[in-house]
Amino acid sequence: MRATTSIVLGTALFLGSSFVAIAQTAEPAAAVSPSAEVTFQFDRTGLPVPRFTLRIHENGTGTYQADQAETPATQTSMRGQAAQHVDRPINLTSGTVAKVFKAARSLNHFNVECASKAKNIADTGTKTLTYAGSDGSGSCVYNYSENKTVGTLTDIFLGVASTLDEGRRLEFLHRYDRLGLDAEMNSFADEVKEGRALEMGTISPTLAAIADDTAVIQRVRLRAAKMLEQVAADSH
Repeated sequence: MRATTSIVLGTALFLGSSFVAIAQTAEPAAAVSPSAEVTFQFDRTGLPVPRFTLRIHENGTGTYQADQAETPATQTSMRGQAAQHVDRPINLTSGTVAKVFKAARSLNHFNVECASKAKNIADTGTKTLTYAGSDGSGSCVYNYSENKTVGTLTDIFLGVASTLDEGRRLEFLHRYDRLGLDAEMNSFADEVKEGRALEMGTISPTLAAIADDTAVIQRVRLRAAKMLEQVAADSH
C-alpha cells in the first residue's frame, strides 16, 4: 500500500494527490493593554495609621495596604489592638474612578510639580501620586499642593482611607464594645455627610453585620441600614 504524505502549508492541506483547503484555527493574539492604575501613598509618623497605599485600577478594582499602629485600651473597652498590617482588595464606584483617572490625565500622568514652594507649611504627611498605564506614566511627591486638581485627588484618597479605617474601628467595637458603636456611628455619619469619608461600599459587610445584629441597639442598626441604602443608590 502506497504511503500517504501530508504537508501543512499556510491554510492549505496537501493529502496525497488531493488538495483540501482548511480554515485557520488560530489568530495572532491581539495586544492587550494593561489596565491603567493610579496609586496614592501616604506617610506620617504618629497617626493611628501612619502609612498606607491605595492602588486603583481603571475598572474600579484595587487594593488597600496599611500599617496600623497599636491601639490602647479605652475607658469603655478594656481591650486594645496590637499593631497590624492590613492588605485587602477594594472596589470603588464608577463615578469616583472616573474622577481619579480624569484628574490624573489632566495632570499629565503626574509629570508635574505637585509640591507647594511656600515656606513653613505644617507637616500634613508625605504624599505620592503615581500613574502607570499604556498611555504614560509619572509620579509626584508633596506635603501640600496649591494645585486644585491635586487637592481634589488628595481629598478623594484620604476620604476612601478614612472609611476603611472606620470599618476596622466598627468591627472592633462590634466585637468588643457594642455600647461604643452608638457614638462611633454618629461620628461616622457626620464624616460622610461632610464629605470626609467616601465610598461606604468598601465596608458594606461590616455595616450589614451591625444592621443584622439584634444585640445592637436599634438606632445603631437603623443607621447602619440607612448607610447600606445609600451604598446601593450610589452603585447605580
